[in-house]
Amino acid sequence: MSARTRGLLGCGVVAGPVFVAAFVVQGAVREGYDPLRDPVSSLALGPAGWVQSAAFIVCGLLTVAFAAGLRPALHGARWGPSLIGVWGLSLIGAGVFVTDPVPGYPPGTPAEPGAYTTSGLLHDLSAVVTLVTLPAACLVLARRFHGLGLRSRVVYSLVTAAAFPALWVTAGLGFAQDPALAGLAGLFQRAGIVVAWAWITLLAWTGDRRPHGEASRRPPGTPGRRRSGRGPS
Repeated sequence: MSARTRGLLGCGVVAGPVFVAAFVVQGAVREGYDPLRDPVSSLALGPAGWVQSAAFIVCGLLTVAFAAGLRPALHGARWGPSLIGVWGLSLIGAGVFVTDPVPGYPPGTPAEPGAYTTSGLLHDLSAVVTLVTLPAACLVLARRFHGLGLRSRVVYSLVTAAAFPALWVTAGLGFAQDPALAGLAGLFQRAGIVVAWAWITLLAWTGDRRPHGEASRRPPGTPGRRRSGRGPS
């Protein structure tokens, strides 16, 4: 693996921890903000909102760079890295277009949801892209890992493909003020975000390295080794 590819994979290793650390720290110190209830995107509102917007954009750029390095790391895989790259672009969109206020945040916002702004609509459309592309990338790469004999990564990718949208949809129902979920909507969203970034981080850290004890198969299109020595006479 070239130094350039290793560097690009390193972008994927750091992106998730940086993003999670950004919303954890901000959620703990932001006045009037409730991490259990409020969306991560709402941290982009208010005087210090640029910090969360920057986290979206920087981590999105790191993810796009990671996707560029993942293709050679996975021996020319196309769809999985491409979907991860689109996921990174959607994070950039979420940072460029700031979300609308939610009931109760920023402090003083009415309890009833307000009308959509253009920025809020584009932010939510970016979120829809994240909801679709990451599970799709998990499924595509699960198929590839199956072909390589990487059983544990197949299972992990399939679990992520199911857990991330399930948690995201549950959070969305809470943000829509479902009485049973509204008080914990932020927690469900954070759980989904951690699930998604954990998969990205592990993928960036390991590339196509095979865990000890798992079978390995030659990726499609990879030439076999030439045998040394003379053949039978």
